Amino acid sequence: MRNILLPLLLLISSWLQAQHKGDHTSVDIRSNTVCDMCKKTIETEMLYVKGVKAVTVDLATSSIHVDYDERKTDPVKLRTAVAKLGYAADELPPDMKAREELPECCKAEGCGMPAGQH
Repeated sequence: MRNILLPLLLLISSWLQAQHKGDHTSVDIRSNTVCDMCKKTIETEMLYVKGVKAVTVDLATSSIHVDYDERKTDPVKLRTAVAKLGYAADELPPDMKAREELPECCKAEGCGMPAGQH
């Protein structure tokens, strides 16, 4: 019995680890964020989006890195969530009503919105 139990437990354990790794993934979203307030807003507010595990804004590359549970959300929903915060998300323009609610520094051209889209 012991000879059968140990291999069975090892098999189940490795299967569970494989299942756990497969449900989390990440996406990088281009946005024209350039100030610390944009970074703080996005990193804080995106954590409230269902399925989001971690968010990092890289101001040097103007990108948002999102780790998420692919069973609960997808890249389209994540881009939409960024746009609803008032920031551009890849080719998706920002929600203009939300943009009006942002701090003044985040409304500057090149900060959260591509140049020429006012």
